[in-house]
Amino acid sequence: MRMLLAAGLALALGTAPAAAQETAEVETRVEKFAELPYWPGYWVSEYQAGTTITGLAPAFNGIAERTEDDFAEVMALRGERAPWNEEGRRRQDAARASAGARKALGWGYPMMMNSATPLAFVITPELTIIINAYNETRYIYTDGRDMPDEYDMWPTTWGTSVGHWEGDTLVITTAMVKNPSDFFHGSPALSEEAIYVERIHLEGDRLVSDMTITDPVTLSEPWNVTVSWVRDEGFDRMIQVDWDNDRTGNDGEFNTIELEKVE
Repeated sequence: MRMLLAAGLALALGTAPAAAQETAEVETRVEKFAELPYWPGYWVSEYQAGTTITGLAPAFNGIAERTEDDFAEVMALRGERAPWNEEGRRRQDAARASAGARKALGWGYPMMMNSATPLAFVITPELTIIINAYNETRYIYTDGRDMPDEYDMWPTTWGTSVGHWEGDTLVITTAMVKNPSDFFHGSPALSEEAIYVERIHLEGDRLVSDMTITDPVTLSEPWNVTVSWVRDEGFDRMIQVDWDNDRTGNDGEFNTIELEKVE
């Protein structure tokens, strides 16, 4: 009997510190979440809100011939105003020449941040996840890690991102982005050596990202771009795109619906 009482006392004494430690860890984590901003809802690129199946933003309505300046206003990251060097201009012209007939399974980075497809931001102390309806996902690690060594990375469609918080501003550095113009026809023809630094913060009812892109291969100087988003009130959940019946076409100017093939 004495042995049982002793064992029970030892178990109780051992459990109490463990429970206290677990409570303290939960409280600490709650405090960490409380320090982070909260960006609920679904966000769409401000100048593309209301885009229809034509693929053209409302700002293009009534414009028969769209100029580079028109596109630069609506989709700043397309690159019309980028400080291209000779190689960059060559790549950009080649990408635009073949753009109309290209299909893709999404936008890729950086264009997913400047598209008509809504974004959702899931923020935790260690990680921020940015997703859209094309199943595209960015993972931004904010746990204090450094960017991996270049020999431990390889180019991917969304690159490798690490970040940190400066007050309510999320600062992200992204590297090793696979040539994005190969993934979606609207992307700038940057090289895989490009480095992207974003500073995302809330301004009233808008999310704003001040981005600086450097690329020794295609740019003559750093490219500074501002992208903003507004809440897409038409979304109450993230609907993932189903590609089972993708008949998206292009007539050289507008997106169209391809006729169903009849055998």
